[in-house]
Amino acid sequence: MNSSTSNSFNPNAFMKIIKTAIALSIAGLISIQPVFAASVSGQVTYKGKFPKLRDIKMGADPVCLTKHKDKVFPQTIELGPNKEMANVFLHIVEGLPKKKYPVPEEPMVLTQAGCMYDPPVFGVMAGRKIRILNPDGTLHNVHALPKKNPEFNLAMPKFRKETVKQFDIPEFMFPIKCDVHPWMITWVTVTDHPYFTVTDEAGTFKIDNLPPGNYVLEAWQQRLEPQRISFTVAEGENKEANFVFQRPDGK
Repeated sequence: MNSSTSNSFNPNAFMKIIKTAIALSIAGLISIQPVFAASVSGQVTYKGKFPKLRDIKMGADPVCLTKHKDKVFPQTIELGPNKEMANVFLHIVEGLPKKKYPVPEEPMVLTQAGCMYDPPVFGVMAGRKIRILNPDGTLHNVHALPKKNPEFNLAMPKFRKETVKQFDIPEFMFPIKCDVHPWMITWVTVTDHPYFTVTDEAGTFKIDNLPPGNYVLEAWQQRLEPQRISFTVAEGENKEANFVFQRPDGK
């Protein structure tokens, strides 16, 4: 009797096993499902003579002088040994799906280190918090000059190490400057999407996680005319897009 009971078919137990197997199979499919997002990457370079920049005179604030051993130059244009362009802002200007993109919860950081803004050019999504740091031990004055977002003008004495701000309206390039140190300036774009970046010291960039489609990519440099490239990407494809800037006179 016991043997007959132990070997009998139990439909409830059988269905439980089937459901578990299906759930595990689905989980496995999800975990190995490839990501088909596309990307665009490339390099930005400069054509022409290396521009001559005068070094910044920081003598008005002795604290600034103590932060640097060598001469410091303006960040208006920064070139590598082979004229690679750093701090060029790139963003998708056409082709993105019209939808609401999630805003990162982690704040973006803007530092006033060595009496210079770091980064000197950046993008931030509308609504994302910006932590503005003052590690210098001297007075800075953070003065944002947008046209669509509210302007702010905030003193940060040496004892005020941090403040938090945010911009809620998409707006293309406007300056944030220091009224105490006139050479200090950073440029910011507020976007409604995450598809933007800034070139590194090698002039290279990459924008990931693009849906397949047709796009227009713009490269912006604060002293030169913006450039645009149209491109198409398929699922999983990386498209190469290179930009070459030069002075309007070609020299």
